[in-house]
Amino acid sequence: MSKRGNLNDLKLIIAGNVAAGKSTAIRTISDIRPVNADVSVSDSVSILKPKATVTMDYGELTLGEGRKLRLYGTPGQRRFDFMSKVLCRGALGLVVLIDNRAKNPMAELDYYSTLFSDLIDESAMVIGVTHRDQAPEPALDRYEWRLQAFHYPWPVFPVDPRKKSDITTLLDALVMMLDHSRELHGAVGKI
Repeated sequence: MSKRGNLNDLKLIIAGNVAAGKSTAIRTISDIRPVNADVSVSDSVSILKPKATVTMDYGELTLGEGRKLRLYGTPGQRRFDFMSKVLCRGALGLVVLIDNRAKNPMAELDYYSTLFSDLIDESAMVIGVTHRDQAPEPALDRYEWRLQAFHYPWPVFPVDPRKKSDITTLLDALVMMLDHSRELHGAVGKI
């Protein structure tokens, strides 16, 4: 058993700014009906969407060889960051979705890289950039350069959270990095 969870029961976190597509991604990929805690919003978030997650989203994806991904989506509003920290306990990896329409997507990337630095330092992370059809800039290479400033070698992908193939690509990349990390650190077995 791993320090950060069962090797056949993988807990992954999906985080990101408001309207980045966290709930949509979990709905798109989950084998079960996702659990969510969306409530109507009355603050500035209502400009972006009528409902927002206040605690978490949850879904599951069954993999081969008896492995299961348990997907936990964090709230996008920063006032609920304490919940993100709670959800990270026992997590093996992190997907960060950044809405490219955000006022400052690079600041969002910096924020989540810092907020989840403890988890990232012990595991792996992938970045999915959403809404590029509506806001093509900043380009993906800007995200990669920014991650290099943190000395994070994590991959960046263009993602439409409504497309199962895009979410599968993100999760496959994350699981492969986790498998590779475990091999490098001498863990017994694969994730």
